[in-house]
Amino acid sequence: MSLVVNPTSYFLINPTGMLFYPSRALYHKKISLIMKRITLSALLIASMMTFSACNSEKKEDSKEVAEEQNEEKFEDTKVEDDTEFAVAAADGGMIEVKLGELAQTNGSSSAVKDFGKMMVKDHSKAGDELKALAQQKNITLPATLSDDKQKKYDDLAKKKGKEFDQAYASFMVDDHKEDIDEFQEAAKDGKDADIKSWAAGKVPTLQHHLEMAQAMKDAVK
Repeated sequence: MSLVVNPTSYFLINPTGMLFYPSRALYHKKISLIMKRITLSALLIASMMTFSACNSEKKEDSKEVAEEQNEEKFEDTKVEDDTEFAVAAADGGMIEVKLGELAQTNGSSSAVKDFGKMMVKDHSKAGDELKALAQQKNITLPATLSDDKQKKYDDLAKKKGKEFDQAYASFMVDDHKEDIDEFQEAAKDGKDADIKSWAAGKVPTLQHHLEMAQAMKDAVK
């Protein structure tokens, strides 16, 4: 509300009329209350603007975005599960490549560095194949790591030397066991023939990776 203040007569003029105050103390008390309300309103508006800006700048999970877009395109179709597998496979492949690169700088064992190089080579090739396949099928894939995979990468990036070697080797064993299960399931139950064939073709490579990962884990104990 717009107020006109006349400090000599102890009254306020607002759009609804003139308000008189019998004493200077009451007049200044009213003025103080009005100023406090104005200040609180300004702070509230500033807080709301800051909160809105933070929310708008919050990074969305790339994997979740891809899943949502695919759900809009393929919901209630027989290949919906295949699209979910493709998204998960792309996310998993990206972290294999990024961790393989990290192994070159943070690892100390030659076994770890060599395994990392293999991961970059094999999973980059598989990732390119999957991207081409997804483009043909109009399947959206994540462009960056999911929040979950990024957290795992960040945790490993903090480690160096033997500590990194052991943590990386352990993760590679566990991750490839999960990958093999997921790829075998897609190869068996997939509805899209091309995705099903791609998944089946990667199982032997993943099994070889698991064997190498186990040997690496044993070597860096």
